[in-house]
Amino acid sequence: MIKLPIIFFLLFAANHITYAQLSAQEIAILKTNMVKAVESPKLTDSLFTKLNKLPNKTALITGYTGTLEALKAKHSWNPYNKIKYVSRSLKTMQKAIDMDKENMEIRFMRFSIEFYTPSFLGFSKDLAKDKKEIVKHYQNENFGLADRELIKNVAKFMIDSKKCSPAEVKILTKHL
Repeated sequence: MIKLPIIFFLLFAANHITYAQLSAQEIAILKTNMVKAVESPKLTDSLFTKLNKLPNKTALITGYTGTLEALKAKHSWNPYNKIKYVSRSLKTMQKAIDMDKENMEIRFMRFSIEFYTPSFLGFSKDLAKDKKEIVKHYQNENFGLADRELIKNVAKFMIDSKKCSPAEVKILTKHL
């Protein structure tokens, strides 16, 4: 009789260990480091290696991995590698979005990658779709686990991008 609850406990614990990712504190540190990685190829590579080793990545971790691939493109001097990394980045971002279509942070990461990628390369095909989804989150005040600082920064970036209509800017401005 006692064996059955023990088996359930072990299965439950093993399931949570298998899908364990980063703690809230580790995510906060990662976000801080992601900002620093914009100017640091070494930090970009280090973070990418760390995240790439994680098993069973969540949608958010997959999104961060895709963002780091885009940063690898930014830091590369070789034009071929730049295109290869951006292409790989956008495939990873699509995978993250497929895992969690309602995650505003992932949509924003892809929007910012496509925004900074020269349009003549043809990698900016999801800008309008992501903008629409992001604005929808602001309109419905559906921010998921996003903290106040992220909500404010995304709104500011979207407004500054000049990709939003006056009505969309009005929605975003309410959250500055």
